[in-house]
Amino acid sequence: MTEMPLTLTRAQVFPALTPTVVRKGFVGRWLAPLLSAAILIGALWQLRSLDVPGILHMVPMSPLFWAIFALGYLVTPFSEWVIYRRLWRLPAGGILALLRKRISNEIILGYSGELYFYGWARKHATMVGTPFGAIKDVAILSAVVANVCTLALAAASWHALAALHLGTSAKVMIVSAASMAIPSLVTLVLRKRLLTLPRPELTRIAVIHFLRIVATTVLAALLWAAVMPAAPLAWWLALATLRMLVSRLPLLPNKDIVFAGLVAFTVGRTSEVTAVLTMIAGLWLVTHLLLGAALTAVELATMERNK
Repeated sequence: MTEMPLTLTRAQVFPALTPTVVRKGFVGRWLAPLLSAAILIGALWQLRSLDVPGILHMVPMSPLFWAIFALGYLVTPFSEWVIYRRLWRLPAGGILALLRKRISNEIILGYSGELYFYGWARKHATMVGTPFGAIKDVAILSAVVANVCTLALAAASWHALAALHLGTSAKVMIVSAASMAIPSLVTLVLRKRLLTLPRPELTRIAVIHFLRIVATTVLAALLWAAVMPAAPLAWWLALATLRMLVSRLPLLPNKDIVFAGLVAFTVGRTSEVTAVLTMIAGLWLVTHLLLGAALTAVELATMERNK
């Protein structure tokens, strides 16, 4: 009788996630550098027309504000690092690549960050299974979980949405939000054809996405409340719902700026709430631009030295 081994290899634990040999073609050699250059150019171009001193003048100096802001900014790339750390043994430096991925999505075009991260990961990570398939699965699950959370938040904020006088009824808005559930249902029905990762991994990734969405929503509300502590909770609930709805718009950069513009249209440009949200949206954009310019400039300089 053959004795069972006391330890299991990674391939035995994740039979569908075996190491992949990556070819150094266009994707591995040129995709990441080209997108890095695009991030740098986009950051510098948008920075030239931004009233940075005016935005910084409105920013509170409270340590609590900046602590919440930093956590809210980092929670998305950190959650993705946790996902890819297990899938590909992503090194600690991968958090910087995921930061650039988020910045690329924000200041260039939605999902351009996935292309950048794919090119970066082919060169720096121990990729397993189907690399592009893994990134696709993570992106699809992110959209599905976000759609479900948006629908739940819209239902919970029914009365608060009605109080905002958006020019339509809260019922119409919730029905519109419910339409986002259709792609999610299609994904669940066709999951065996659309998704490539094992089911336990898909479940784990979905849970991480859910926790990330809850964290970012709560931190956004705390950030607003830190500036306007006297505002009622119903306002933050309704605004969080609007923010989630805007975040689901595809291929749209600078979604926080769009969200601030929507609030200005809804409650008036002279409202204190509008001023606060515009300031925070501008601060997000300034952070994207400065951090994106710094990270990509360093990356391009490093690549030049390694030639």
